[in-house]
Amino acid sequence: MRRLTKRMNTIYGRLFPVFLFSLLGLLLIVSLVYYQRATEQVRDQVGTLAEKNMSQTVALFEQLLDGYDSVTKTLGSNGELMRLLRQPYPESASSAQIQSERRITDILGALFYSRSDIVGIHVLSDQGKVYSFVRSTGASTQIYPSKPWLSELRRSKGDIRWLGVYPESLMSGWTNRPVFAFGRQIFELENLKSVGYVLIEVEADAITSAVSNASLGQNTQVAIQDGASNDIIRTGSESEAWQSIPPGWPGFVQTGQIRSYEGGDWLLTAAQVERNGWTILRASPQSDLKLELRETQQFLLTVIVALIIAATLLSTIVSRSFSLPFKRLVQQMKQVETGNFKGQVHIQSYHEINVLVGSFNRMVREMDGLVEGIKQASISEKNAQLQALQSQINPHFLFNTLDMIYWMLDEREDDRLEEVILALSKMFRYSSDWEEGAKVRLRLELEQLKSYLTIIETRLGRRVLTQIDVEERWLDAPVPKMILQPIVENAVKYGLEPLQEGGTLRIYSEVDEHNLHIVVEDNGAGIDPLTLQRLEKWLQNPPAATQHIESGRIGIGLLNVQRRIRLTYGETYGLTIHSTPGSGTSVKVTFPLPEEEDFA
Repeated sequence: MRRLTKRMNTIYGRLFPVFLFSLLGLLLIVSLVYYQRATEQVRDQVGTLAEKNMSQTVALFEQLLDGYDSVTKTLGSNGELMRLLRQPYPESASSAQIQSERRITDILGALFYSRSDIVGIHVLSDQGKVYSFVRSTGASTQIYPSKPWLSELRRSKGDIRWLGVYPESLMSGWTNRPVFAFGRQIFELENLKSVGYVLIEVEADAITSAVSNASLGQNTQVAIQDGASNDIIRTGSESEAWQSIPPGWPGFVQTGQIRSYEGGDWLLTAAQVERNGWTILRASPQSDLKLELRETQQFLLTVIVALIIAATLLSTIVSRSFSLPFKRLVQQMKQVETGNFKGQVHIQSYHEINVLVGSFNRMVREMDGLVEGIKQASISEKNAQLQALQSQINPHFLFNTLDMIYWMLDEREDDRLEEVILALSKMFRYSSDWEEGAKVRLRLELEQLKSYLTIIETRLGRRVLTQIDVEERWLDAPVPKMILQPIVENAVKYGLEPLQEGGTLRIYSEVDEHNLHIVVEDNGAGIDPLTLQRLEKWLQNPPAATQHIESGRIGIGLLNVQRRIRLTYGETYGLTIHSTPGSGTSVKVTFPLPEEEDFA
């Protein structure tokens, strides 16, 4: 549990669920919007398709009825048939009568065979006879029947009457299959006198086939109702589709109008047939109509699963891209804690992280440089101490000083001797006292320098004249200890001692906007160009304190001074040398301009 809590508190543990849930939330919103939009589109498409399909079905049904109407009109426009039907016949049969009846049935037979769906054609003459041509028996003549449907034909004034669908033939005796019957009253064309009625029976399957186009699926149910809402034909009579029709629906449907109603699991559609005023009803199960929607659901589910997997992978990648740089950074920080400043973090990530890693690497390098600088400063400080002591007990220096004391004793110059001994004592005391640290006030450094110059002036006499012109306001500025004496020693030893007379050594201060300069200037022998070039090169990139350098004109003193100043103040500070052979040398020591708190 603790391990899980620790893992959840990591950057990866926090970022991963944030990215994952954000992507999943966005995915959920997009999916819901897409599904809602797809549902609306499918519903609109289904509604449009249903109306278009019903419109086509009505058109096909009307086309079928027009064909049947044409059949009845063909009989009414046959002049020979009209003449034969009007011809009176005696009560006793004659050959002329038989020939006329045969001719009438021949005309009916020709029309019968013109269409394959006709079951029977019957002409009922006003003279009480019925002439028929039926599929089962062929031509026949019979007595005028008395049937209920006949009254419907008698109400006809030349317009066609659609009698409907009957379970068996009305006159032909062909009872195997239901028939669709229609007829009209026919008139003699010359005087428009009624000559009888025509009754045509066709297979009821012709009606069913005509409305089969209304089906939107294998489970679609279709019905045809007359103007009084009585069923003409209905498929699936016991189907729950018809039970879902609300009372009074569809009511009055205008011609050319299509009405729809969603009744539970069924989509109901109704349209009126202009030809006879009948209404075509269709009931389609919603499950069939939403097949495309189910396919959309399956597709959407597949896409969602794929996107969830992709979102998980993307969240993992993005979270790791954030956490991995920090993880490596933490590992390197632990190395720094153990004192290892040599390692670097190498990562190419987001700009901000790259900046952070770059800052850390620079910080580690600077810390490594500071540690190394502290080591070098410590070594340089020790070297300065040793050099200071060595310079005071240098055999040449001591020999010259003691030789001078001997001659002064010989000449009894007791006051001058006292000054030399006192100056030597101050030098030893200053150079051996490092308890206050590596920095002193500039005035103390100059006091030490005056003691050294006292001995030099006493030893060289009038050959050297020294002068110190440092402004009073800079005397309390902090400077590294024993920083000026090595420069003065070089100026005296290599610049002024070779002169026979007229040597001058001047120490003065200069100030610019940001720096304080202490200049040690002599008019001695100067430095030859080769030596000066080598000296400037070494001062620009001084070797490490532990690195061996050759002695001579370029000694340890100047390089040690250069290292100490740069370790203390930075690379922009230190020694600058200008020299002309035979004219003298100027060494400028540059320090940062002291702040007010430095004088405290």
